[in-house]
Amino acid sequence: MMEENIWKNKISSMPASPGVYLMKDAGGKIIYIGKANNIKKRIASYFRHDIESKTVAIINSLRHIDYILASSEREALILERQLIREFQPYFNSMWRDDKSYPYLKLTKKEDFPQVILSRKVIKDGSEYFGPYPHVLQIKVLLKWLQKIFKFRPCKLEFSSTSLPKEEKVKSCLYYQTEKCPAPCLKKISSKDYKEKIKGISLFLKGKFSRLEKNWEKEMGEASRNLEYEKAAELRDRITAIKTLGERVTLREIKPEDLPDSLKFTEKLKELKNVLDLSRWPIVIEGFDISNISGAESVGSMVRFQNGQPDKNEYRKYKIKTVSGINDFAMLKEVVLRRYRYFKSQNKQFPDLILVDGGKGQLSMAQEVLKDLKLKIPAVSLAKKEEEIFVPGKKNPIRLPSDSQALQLLQSIRDEAHRFALSYHHLRRKKSLGI
Repeated sequence: MMEENIWKNKISSMPASPGVYLMKDAGGKIIYIGKANNIKKRIASYFRHDIESKTVAIINSLRHIDYILASSEREALILERQLIREFQPYFNSMWRDDKSYPYLKLTKKEDFPQVILSRKVIKDGSEYFGPYPHVLQIKVLLKWLQKIFKFRPCKLEFSSTSLPKEEKVKSCLYYQTEKCPAPCLKKISSKDYKEKIKGISLFLKGKFSRLEKNWEKEMGEASRNLEYEKAAELRDRITAIKTLGERVTLREIKPEDLPDSLKFTEKLKELKNVLDLSRWPIVIEGFDISNISGAESVGSMVRFQNGQPDKNEYRKYKIKTVSGINDFAMLKEVVLRRYRYFKSQNKQFPDLILVDGGKGQLSMAQEVLKDLKLKIPAVSLAKKEEEIFVPGKKNPIRLPSDSQALQLLQSIRDEAHRFALSYHHLRRKKSLGI
């Protein structure tokens, strides 16, 4: 989810014109296509503080929006129909037919409510959210909700007055790893448990602002009461909900550009599989160093989103702490400055870090991440043989020259090199008084 001020900055340059918008998930797959007489206003409406539950289902999956301008609302309608017929996005299909799609069910009558998957909506006093088009999607959402809200994931039937036998539940993995408050072991009362998870309903209703304010209030109270563990948990929740939508990118395209805009899907898919990443590498940041005999040494950082350069996020660095010829130490300085700042500002980290070089350069990046206690995947790409070095693997990965994953890494590496070199040339000219 995204704060309104963040989103307003993203759409500020959009025209208030008719058009069609294509919403895509992390893998670049089109999940919904819509039209609007005022496309700027329509897209902004998805990120209000209070939205419909079915819109929340889209936003949970959304990572990118392409939009195509039209000369009239009629033209937008025709284009929308053509694109829906061609791509058949699952949210469009789901809301058009009467198939039985899964819902999230939040029980209410129990002493310790559950959040479960349900195929039917019945009048049993529970709250239902959705529907969701894919079981996998809803399971990923459930896993995230359980991590943030820490409700009990088990299906045991018990109440405050009728708890299960201790020997049956004390070895529960969720309890042992502190992912569940363990109501079955009397570790939390029914009242406190319900208070703990009431935010799930607000989240699934799209009431993000209200939820954030509630948590901020609770965090302040916990800090004043010296309940630092509780305060830290609430802080992490606030950070999670603030950054959940920051990766949504926005771009205008032409109808003829649509096939190219979908190509990056295969690149990211191959890269994710090749590097065995746990998540799609939507945001990749690449680093390089440029100097001549240690003079006017500089570093660069380029950011790619959805396989495309995001030049507004490029950064250049004048080396401050390293003298002489030591590219390894220079790279370490640049990476440290980048992510130390990110950590201090609670900014969203990239999905993958790419450094130009071999094992030595990669080890420098890893040292920084370890010192900052960050778990960001990092790899290096060596120019000579185009070998990909991955932490924990003895031998580098060699991909064929026509590999889309390799070509993506090469384009990021080469762009980081170009950006560093241009900054180095600029500094040399200034030093010579040119």
